[in-house]
Amino acid sequence: MGQVTLLTGPERRRRWSDDERLRILQEAFSPGACVTHVARRHDVWTALIYTWRRKFCRPEPEPGFAEAVITDEGGCRPGEERPAIVVDLARGGRVSITACAPPALATAVLKALR
Repeated sequence: MGQVTLLTGPERRRRWSDDERLRILQEAFSPGACVTHVARRHDVWTALIYTWRRKFCRPEPEPGFAEAVITDEGGCRPGEERPAIVVDLARGGRVSITACAPPALATAVLKALR
């Protein structure tokens, strides 16, 4: 017969709801509380409590797209190379669309960046 090892105790990959996290944070950072004692009581690492606090205090903005509206004003002079739209890319690149660019070209560039 083979040997079977039964592991008991709390699951290591637990999922905490936002309400549970807030409750633990309030308990850990209430006046006179010790973060280490609260962490032991809830069987969680102190580093995780500090990570939760950092995330709740300074939520990171979600990346998104801005809606582009293209109008054809037709008042552009040839030789006028002033950029009307400048898009800075994540890896340091930059795309500039001049005011004289045809609306179809500007639309194609913005769709390609999506």
